[in-house]
Amino acid sequence: MVERVPGSSSTDFWGIAHVPSQIERDVLSPTHLERRLDLVRACWEYFDGVAARVSRELRPGARSPGRSRDQIIRHTYADEPEQFARKVEVRIELDVVLTADGLAAHRQHYLDAIRAYNTEGKPARTWPIQFLLRRTAHHVMDHAWEMEDRDLGTPSVA
Repeated sequence: MVERVPGSSSTDFWGIAHVPSQIERDVLSPTHLERRLDLVRACWEYFDGVAARVSRELRPGARSPGRSRDQIIRHTYADEPEQFARKVEVRIELDVVLTADGLAAHRQHYLDAIRAYNTEGKPARTWPIQFLLRRTAHHVMDHAWEMEDRDLGTPSVA
């Protein structure tokens, strides 16, 4: 353990601190930044794979009793341009992001903007770049796991 950070209400609900640590305020070296960007890309790839293979309708769950696969996908794809990417001045309309080419373009612009902000040592508005990367990856993976947990094609794990 290298640091203790007080949690937030999100810690109680999701079990993860949605507050940046002091360590996350450091500017990343180019090598470390590219490693983190690779991890975000891997999270996107994993999410897209899960979205392609789970059932359209999902088993009710504690957090989302009625949300379908397509609603989770839309929510996940929408949060990035509407909340996270805006912190590094990337603005792509949701209807564009909801297309395959638009999603690929959004993701590339987002990663390029993160690189530029990190190089300049600028935070993503109120969030350090490292926290933005962690928050992006966590959001995508959380919803991938939610779809897997609620997939009607797999046995329930209760």
